[in-house]
Amino acid sequence: MTILDQSLGQLARSIPGATAIFHKYQLDFCCGGKHSLREAAAARALDAESLAGELQALTPASEGQDWNNLTDVELIEHILTRYHDVHRQQLPELIRLAQRVELVHGSHTECPVGLTAHLEAMQQELEKHMRKEEQILFPMISQGMKGMAVQPVAMMRHEHDDHGQALARIERVTRGITLPKGACNTWRALYLGLATLRTDLMNHIHLENNILFDRIDGQLEGARHG
Repeated sequence: MTILDQSLGQLARSIPGATAIFHKYQLDFCCGGKHSLREAAAARALDAESLAGELQALTPASEGQDWNNLTDVELIEHILTRYHDVHRQQLPELIRLAQRVELVHGSHTECPVGLTAHLEAMQQELEKHMRKEEQILFPMISQGMKGMAVQPVAMMRHEHDDHGQALARIERVTRGITLPKGACNTWRALYLGLATLRTDLMNHIHLENNILFDRIDGQLEGARHG
C-alpha cells in the first residue's frame, strides 16, 4: 500500500510529526481519520503527491512522540494531563474573551456573533464526555476489561464526531479563525486561543480514536497492555 492509499489516521500514528503537516493543510485526521491521504487531498484540492513527499521526508525521530510505544495506562495518563486538564483551563477563558468581543464589537460586520453561546454549549458537552471517560471507560481499559469497553468506545467515537462538528461551527462563525483588520488585543487573544483549542482537541481525538480505541477494537496488531 502506498502512502497515498493509507488513511490519515494510519499516517498520524505511524509517522511522528505527520499531524503538524495535517494541521498545516487543515486535513482532519481525527474524526476524518479513516479517509486516505489521496481522498483527503482531493477533497481540499491539494497536491497529494506533494503531501506524500512532505510526509516521507519526516524521519522517525525528527519530531514528536511515537504514541504507539506507550502502554494503555501511559497513554491514558498523557491524555488526562495533556488534554483533559488543559481543555478545562482553555474553555472558561475563551468564553470570557468571546463575551467581551461580542459585547464591544457586536456591530462589527465580522464579529463572531453567537460564539459565546456555542463555546458554553461545547464546554458542557466536552465536560460530560471527559467525565464518562475518566469515571467509566479509562478505568475499564486500565484494568484490562477490554471486552466491556467496546460499547463505551463506540459511544465515545460518536461523541468525538460531535466535537468535530463543534469545531467546524467555530470555523464558520469566525471565518476560519481569521482576524479582521485592526482587531483589538482581546479579539487577537480569542482567536489565538481558538486555534490552540482546535489543534489540541484534534490531537486529543486522534490519540483516542486512532490509537487507544483502535486497540480496543482489535484493529491494531501488537496492542499493548498497561
